[in-house]
Amino acid sequence: MNTMINKNVALLKWYNFFYDFRPYDAIAVLYYAQVTGSFALGLAVFSVASIVATLFEVPTGVLSDRIGRRKTVIYGSLASVIALCFYAFGTTFALLAIGAIFNGLTRALLSGNNDALLYDTLKQQGKAEEFGEKLGKVKSMFEIGLGVSALLAAALAFVSLQAVVVASIVPQVICAIIALRFIEPKIHTEKIEENLFSHLKAAVRAFKHNLKLRRLSLAYVLDYAIEETYYQFKPAFIATLWPTWAVGISRALDNLFGFLGYHFAGAITKRFGALKTLLTQYTVSRLIIFGFVGAPSVVSPIFLNINAFFFGVGETANGDLLHKEFTDKQRATMGSLNSLAGSLVYAILIFGVGLVADTLGPAITILILATLSIGVVVIYGSLFRKHGSHL
Repeated sequence: MNTMINKNVALLKWYNFFYDFRPYDAIAVLYYAQVTGSFALGLAVFSVASIVATLFEVPTGVLSDRIGRRKTVIYGSLASVIALCFYAFGTTFALLAIGAIFNGLTRALLSGNNDALLYDTLKQQGKAEEFGEKLGKVKSMFEIGLGVSALLAAALAFVSLQAVVVASIVPQVICAIIALRFIEPKIHTEKIEENLFSHLKAAVRAFKHNLKLRRLSLAYVLDYAIEETYYQFKPAFIATLWPTWAVGISRALDNLFGFLGYHFAGAITKRFGALKTLLTQYTVSRLIIFGFVGAPSVVSPIFLNINAFFFGVGETANGDLLHKEFTDKQRATMGSLNSLAGSLVYAILIFGVGLVADTLGPAITILILATLSIGVVVIYGSLFRKHGSHL
């Protein structure tokens, strides 16, 4: 019945809002660098979280497929609360690293699970064709949460960077409460008979037999690693042009444009096709980065903020394409396999970025990231030449 759709979709929207209501996110790279004493060690905190997420991606994806989406959300929410407590009160790299371990576990538990919860909910009601549109609307709440919390970060930064992180704990507690109210889709009330290794083998086999899925997944992995590194490191570049307190304002504008991108992504992809939309937005966003980071000025952050619109559109289009290729029984596991690879590449990349930034500075580092992303454009271009308007 539609009651389940309405409830799960509404809860996912609020869950996403509070999950990303993290004031510390706007200043994380600055906070970690302050605690540890360097960009390299500060970004190593991100790297630890990514490595842990990599180790747990597949087991948690299988866990989601076997015990259900609701329980997995609950476990992920509890891990997030613990992570933020260690971040807020950590005074050494070691304590921050413990927080990163729980943060990585959170990411692994939620990465493939929540999209699968949405897809399963819609499919059970015979409305799977609405997934792309619903996904964009649901994910747009991430951006609202990040945007509002970034404004709070700008205010709290006058007190201290630690105060910004402490304030981030409460929304994670709210997420844990929301998680208890999800309705489990019927497909997961029935026991999956195959063992863990057979389940994983079936997921890997699906990738092996689907060339289009492999190419989409490769593009996703590279895109995730580069975009996440860029997103986490960008405040260091903004801080060279604007005062520290204004970094939160910049992140809030990021999230405003990201929200608009997610909100209108369904209509845009429906009009132009998911693959064409993805290729176009990715190309345009790279050109903006080269232009306004290559010739930095006080207005550069504004144009990089506008770029977030293209990110929201592109991520929604990418998710729509991937879930059309995933199999039903292995949906969360296949998503986790992609996230595993993305997290591994990200863990290596972001630590390397820290080393480069300590030597060459933020602007050159971001230009290097933008250059690496040309490979993603090439992959999407090859898919478009082969499949065109069929995707």
